[in-house]
Amino acid sequence: MATSTALDTARDGTKDPDVPTVGQYLIDRLHALGLKHIFGIPGDYVLTLYKMIEASPIELVGVTREDNAGFAADAYARVSGLSCVCVTYCAGGLSLCNSIAGAYAEKSPVIVLSGSPGLSERVRNPLLHHKVKGFETQFEVFEKITVASAVLSDPITAFGEIDRVLEAALRYKRPVYLEIPRDMVLAKQVAPHRPPAGLPPSDPDALREALDETVAMLTAAKRPMILADVEIHRFGLQDELLALAEQTGMPIATTILGKSVISEGHPLFAGVYEGAMGRAEVAEYVEQADCLLMLGCFMTDINLGIFTAKLDPSRCIDATSEDLRIRYHHYSDVRLDDFLRGLTARSLTLAKGPPPPHPNQFGSTWVADNNAPVTTGRLFARLNRLLDKSMTVIADIGDSLFGAADLSMGRETEFISPAYYTSMGFAIPAALGAGMANPGSRALVIVGDGAFQMTGMELSTIVRQGLNPIIIVLNNHGYTTERFLLEGPFNDIQEWAFHKIPEVFGSGLGLEVRTEGELDAALEQAVANTSSFSLLNVHLDKYDRSPALERLALRLSQIV
Repeated sequence: MATSTALDTARDGTKDPDVPTVGQYLIDRLHALGLKHIFGIPGDYVLTLYKMIEASPIELVGVTREDNAGFAADAYARVSGLSCVCVTYCAGGLSLCNSIAGAYAEKSPVIVLSGSPGLSERVRNPLLHHKVKGFETQFEVFEKITVASAVLSDPITAFGEIDRVLEAALRYKRPVYLEIPRDMVLAKQVAPHRPPAGLPPSDPDALREALDETVAMLTAAKRPMILADVEIHRFGLQDELLALAEQTGMPIATTILGKSVISEGHPLFAGVYEGAMGRAEVAEYVEQADCLLMLGCFMTDINLGIFTAKLDPSRCIDATSEDLRIRYHHYSDVRLDDFLRGLTARSLTLAKGPPPPHPNQFGSTWVADNNAPVTTGRLFARLNRLLDKSMTVIADIGDSLFGAADLSMGRETEFISPAYYTSMGFAIPAALGAGMANPGSRALVIVGDGAFQMTGMELSTIVRQGLNPIIIVLNNHGYTTERFLLEGPFNDIQEWAFHKIPEVFGSGLGLEVRTEGELDAALEQAVANTSSFSLLNVHLDKYDRSPALERLALRLSQIV
């Protein structure tokens, strides 16, 4: 049977202790998986479920827009391992699509809950509000951007469908979708049901053979090393990664999506590998490895520096949650965690290559030239000095991301960015999600002026929740990365007095920055202001760009 807390609940939140309902079973399963918050906006098709959530131990976090709820939930999942967003039918759900597509692309397990018209309301196919084309339209859209989906339209199958879909979120670390017709929320269980025991293990024979072949490649190599990526984050395998590296002495490079998976001060850390966007000495070090153990890697264009990376598949062992490829051999049903722990259990003795490069990208000191205009390079050098282990760095796309790639992350510092899907406007709502998931870590948010104009008003919810991020707005008067690709007036945007935004909310600290002296003083004020958000409006030349973007421009000029 379902757990004893899965009780029948009326619309006003009162409970009948006899028979569990679809809605309450769903809420109990979410709570059992460790969820403490659900992001969203209420609407009439989901109000009964909202009332039940309100009566549960899970806190509802209301936001200003559905797409922002998705971005916040995405960041929450990246920090805590799982998240949930709850919205109404079509007008709410379809507004959520872009942020859920990004979560799918970057393997962030967000559970999407949506209400919909009751089954009894659908007789004769009426034109009900929010409906688009057919009643199944929203479900069909989310089928394309989630790893599992279901409409809970039958109490006989609903409990098993809830378990199947939630298990897929845990197994594949991608979004899932559950739609609940509003007259099904209080539908009672009609047959005994037990929650699943857990995820299936690896195929033992496939795992053993894969480990044997991997060990043979690694022990024959003269310069083996590890390239770690996003799935190490998503599956919480950082400790296992470090144990393998320290046992074998293999250096570790990360991709930009995997940044902060290991402390960048660790002696085995070899740098962020990102093709032409990365530092030349890091690219050379990785590409000279004669056996590259790739763990949880996504070989995207951004991770590979717009495909300027040079990796030979015949020297690679590519292990992800969805596939294991050794040279040109593929193994099915081998879990990433089992593979990583299995390698450590082999107690390998491997050849030691040259130590990894450890250049200081920003130099050892930063002294303000008080009257000098702030440049992008100098800004990131100062931010690098600001970082400490209590911070979470959240970078929006464009030069916010490229510049932040050079920041040095400590072991306990999180780095969050939509570095593959690269949807503008991620960072501010992500600061909400990350702050709710880990209120003990202060967010340093780096966002362009264009991206802020898209979703920056989610600061309203940040104020409401009492969070205190430090927000750096790169005010370069438009879309700088696009200017680098193709200049035109379409890259210009309306100037905002970003530093005056706290006046709108009646909370927060706003500071305007034009010179290095003002930057230094503003950051000191922001760090000291722990009671609310701080926003620095940093004026930059519209053609200025970060060192990482400069590197990419130089390498591409040699190719094009």
